[in-house]
Amino acid sequence: MTVKEQLTLVLKASRKLNLVSVEKINQVLQDVADAAIENTAFILQENDKDLSHMDSNDPKYDRLMLTADRIKGIASDISNVAKLPSPLGRILSETSRPNGLKITKISVPFGVIGIIYEARPNVTFDVFSLCLKSGNACVLKGGSDANDSNVAIVKVIQEVLRKHELDENSLSLLPVDREATAELLHAHGLVDLIIPRGSQSLINFVRENSSIPVIETGAGICHTYFDEFGDVLKGKDIINNAKTRRVSVCNALDCLIVHENRLSDLPLLTELLPQSKVVIYADTKAYQVLHGKYPPELLEHATEESFGTEFLTFKM
Repeated sequence: MTVKEQLTLVLKASRKLNLVSVEKINQVLQDVADAAIENTAFILQENDKDLSHMDSNDPKYDRLMLTADRIKGIASDISNVAKLPSPLGRILSETSRPNGLKITKISVPFGVIGIIYEARPNVTFDVFSLCLKSGNACVLKGGSDANDSNVAIVKVIQEVLRKHELDENSLSLLPVDREATAELLHAHGLVDLIIPRGSQSLINFVRENSSIPVIETGAGICHTYFDEFGDVLKGKDIINNAKTRRVSVCNALDCLIVHENRLSDLPLLTELLPQSKVVIYADTKAYQVLHGKYPPELLEHATEESFGTEFLTFKM
């Protein structure tokens, strides 16, 4: 099947979603949550295939890895989405014109949403649940690193759709090759919206190359600010947690800002970080304060680029 044929099927499925009740959508989501738990062994088996091709020291390895606990968390998130108020058919505003014309603004689905993302198979579940809740069909373009995982997850979801007699093409996974990405970005009349989810470079690529409307997701550098009246003991725990708990996620700490009157506390604020071998790129004043008090092999002089980098590893 060509990409165009695949997208045409998704478009047809999106039209059918307009006829599905809110109650059925919520039940499908709950059943997908249950199916995720029931198929944990299968999903982890396929996820292991992806993991076998990646160096375990690669920061992306943790993002790629699924575990039984992580699947439980994903299932809980899907259940939470099912319990949210439906956005479908909400009346956002109503006005009446002097001539009697009544104008109503009502929330409706986009139709077909294309999602381009990287080696994070949990996104497959996340995106489907949010799109279905809002009455949209979705086309997924995942990274090659997570293909076996994504194929398995899509299979689990489509089985639930079939059980509820819904069109399985409400969710579709494109091939991993770049040609499929190019076709998706120019699929006029078949795709209504593109959302890139991942690194800044991915978002920039999609924005610069798509001829279909794009919504940019959050991508940026995560900061922690320790102010003039901060508690050092709380501060060092927060900083350590923000940086080291999961370095590969997009909300991990990249840049620590310290009030100039508390610069002398910087060694205390960073004293837990060497346990995880965190490399600090310090500006001139910070370097002077940390020199001799932070392991020299983990302390570097910052450059201008240091402050605009999403590290996704043990660096800040």
